[in-house]
Formats: sequence, C-alpha cells, structure tokens
Amino acid sequence: MNTFPEQNPPQTQDTPFPQPAAAQAYPQAYSSTQTGQSAEQYAVLTQDLLQTFGQKVAVNHLNLAVRPGEFFGFLGPNGAGKSTTIKMMVGLLRPTSGSVWVGGVDVWKDPLSARALMGVLPEHLNLYERLTGREFILFAGHMYGVPDADVTRRTEDLLRVLDLANDADKMIVDYSVGMRKKVALAAAILHRPQVLFLDEPFEGIDPVSSRVIRDILHELTQRGTTIFFSSHIMEVVERLCTRVGIINQGVLVAEGTLQELRERASGDDKDASLEDVFLNVIGVRNENHNLSWLD
Repeated sequence: MNTFPEQNPPQTQDTPFPQPAAAQAYPQAYSSTQTGQSAEQYAVLTQDLLQTFGQKVAVNHLNLAVRPGEFFGFLGPNGAGKSTTIKMMVGLLRPTSGSVWVGGVDVWKDPLSARALMGVLPEHLNLYERLTGREFILFAGHMYGVPDADVTRRTEDLLRVLDLANDADKMIVDYSVGMRKKVALAAAILHRPQVLFLDEPFEGIDPVSSRVIRDILHELTQRGTTIFFSSHIMEVVERLCTRVGIINQGVLVAEGTLQELRERASGDDKDASLEDVFLNVIGVRNENHNLSWLD
C-alpha cells in the first residue's frame, strides 16, 4: 500500500540524546531531555511540563523528547496523566507551567503554526454528527489547506482503505463507535502531518480494521511521520513502537526501547513481556485478588 507521498525521511545521523542508565530503581522520576538542547532536533519536546487541578498534580514537571520518525508509545495506568499530557501537547489544555514544542514550534506561543504540523485523534471524539463521513474528511482537508484535487483523491483512498466507502454518505450520527474512530483517524492523517498524536486509537475497532490501521501507521512512520501513541493494549504497543515512555502519578518513571526497559526493570528476564515490564515499573506486585465470597 502506497497511500502517502514521502516526507523528509527520519534523521539517521547521531543526535545528542541521553541514554538511560544501565540500571535504575523504580518508581522514580526519569528525564529524557537535557538542558540547552534545541527544540528543532525533536518532533516533540517538553520542558518541565506541569498541570495541576486545584491541589492535584496531574502531570509533574514532565521532560520528554521524541525524535523525528519515531513510533513512541506512552503508557500508564488509569489516571496517570497520559491524556492530560497529550491535551497539553496538542494545544487543547494550557499547562500550569512549562513548555512544549512540536516540530520545533512552541505550541502555546505559536499555536496555529504548531497545529498545522500535527494530526490528532483524541480519546473522546467530538465530531460534526450532521455531516456524512465523506463530508467530514473533506472538511478537515480543506481546513488544513490541502489542494482540492489532493483532498478528493486522499479522501476516497482513505474511505476505501478503512472500509468506509459503503457508508461514506451516511451521517456520522448513525455511525458505530468503530466507524467514528476510523473517520476521525482519516481526518487526522489526510494532510500528512509531521507528528500524529493518537490517544487510544484501537478502542472499539474490529480486528480487520485494526490490522489495516496498523499498516497505515507503519507506512506513515516509514515516510517520516512521527507518531505519539497512547494505548492500554500492550500487545499493540509492543508490536508497533520503537520506544516507550511510562508515566505514573504524573511522573515519567521509565523511558527507552523495549529491550532497554526489559534489562532495567526485569533483571535477568530478557524475554519479559511489555505487560510484565510495565507492572514492574509502576510498582505492582503479585497479590491475591481472589473474591472470598466465591469460595
């Protein structure tokens, strides 16, 4: 499948990026950025990103760097701060303090330029339900300034690939959860974003469509798009992501390739699953969770 024209390929030259320590104690704060580095080196860069709601600290001085062309998985238990972080990154929620850059552009100082570089699939979709699927995707393409001929061609390609062609002229209000997710994904990628933010993209998606979406995302990264991906489906993250960050109680507690996380969190178990690594990193221990009244 060759749906998208090629972007600038991912950087292959070495860049000054800190390597995780060989061993760490978890949970603890982990910073993947260094003082004084240039935002232009990275697809996504956060510096001391803080979000509080009253007395609750949802995201606690997050420092994170994602390089161009990476498929970055962002994991954490419920309430850890994943969706809050993504909302701050894409300009939907103003940070209490700190900065975030996408494609070298400060999201909160130059929001229009930053948003032109990104595509966003949020966890909770707010779609124009009185538009048809085709109308919604066309509308998104025009809003991003894509030429008319390209908008039409790409819309038809996406409707076909995502198995929406037969329902393209139905109103979104009549779509299932999975169909809404697919049309929202189509609108997010039609303009060929430099950075694509996905918050639980496979929720409500059937296995056939899930395979198609994985293929599309893989092709996007092959052609230079950076993907920032949050999901609770560990098998998908393990299969797709080139690097993973784990957040717990608003703090980045681990970051690295899957193999690096295995070596640090699982000791001698070099074949540990991502789920085992994740539970180890956030401090979950094997406990008896049986219900006594079932005995």
